[in-house]
Amino acid sequence: MHKWFGAPGALSLAALVLVAVPRPAAAQNDDDLRAERTRGNPAAPVTIYEISDFQCPYCGEFWRQTLPAIEREYVAAGKVKIVFVNMPLPIHPNAEPAAELAMCAARQHKFWPMHDLLFRHQDQWADLQDPAPYFLSLGDSVRANRAELEGCLSAKATRALVQSDFEGAVRSGATSTPTFYIEGGLLVGSQPIEVFRSALDSIVRAKAK
Repeated sequence: MHKWFGAPGALSLAALVLVAVPRPAAAQNDDDLRAERTRGNPAAPVTIYEISDFQCPYCGEFWRQTLPAIEREYVAAGKVKIVFVNMPLPIHPNAEPAAELAMCAARQHKFWPMHDLLFRHQDQWADLQDPAPYFLSLGDSVRANRAELEGCLSAKATRALVQSDFEGAVRSGATSTPTFYIEGGLLVGSQPIEVFRSALDSIVRAKAK
């Protein structure tokens, strides 16, 4: 297994350093909602674990600039699936409640619509002292059951799951967001599609052999 260190904006994997790292662990309970936060064919040969923070501006940049191309070129083609792993950083005060919101939405099969809205409207909720009313309005936008969503948030029903994600991400070697665990390696930062193509094409070719 390998760790790929790359500065944000790097255009090549040529200078990346390789070291062993473990796979990020899923939440260790019976309700980790793994299927709900997996995008793509479950049988896809390559898995990207996207270690992310909903309040992180670089994660929002990745969502806007690079993820659409990955989905179009690799996910839609059945080559890659993406698993979202929560890593809400302490420097972002609303990141943990946003992660809990997304996982509560996942209980209603609404994770990806909520994921997209959280990044699309990141500037609107990131600095709110109390983001709960805004978060509930996002739930209305994705047609989640408001009473169930509010109950899930009030009970902090997904907090342990989010914390387990965070701990697993740290064990895998992630120290910042976004970080991507791809078949044994960590790709760090909001990289452009050219960097992902270099990594994914070589892995897909190796898997095909």
